[in-house]
Amino acid sequence: MGKNEMTCDCNAVHEDCLEQVRRDIASDVEIERMSSLYKVFGDSTRLHILAALNCHEMCVCDLAVLMNMTKSATSHQLRVLRENNLVKFTKQGKHSYYSLADNHVKQILNIALEHLNE
Repeated sequence: MGKNEMTCDCNAVHEDCLEQVRRDIASDVEIERMSSLYKVFGDSTRLHILAALNCHEMCVCDLAVLMNMTKSATSHQLRVLRENNLVKFTKQGKHSYYSLADNHVKQILNIALEHLNE
């Protein structure tokens, strides 16, 4: 990309644009919360767990085998995902079964894949 394509040589300020963006942009608190959420998605291990759960509900033992991790390490990653409302679990006897927290998480994963495969 040439220098002219990356800079703006004009001195004009587009007040109407600035006013609209200031009115419509997410709040600082919302931006900070989004940043934290994307940090959770930024870890490939957690993303792999989410991708697996996007296919099927799974227990910790099966996830640990799939991920080639200990149950303890898998549980730690699931705790981070749970704390960020990305997964939920149900207890059935001695087993804890994890699934995506809601359809929004599924949409985030599917949209990311769709974007990458364009």
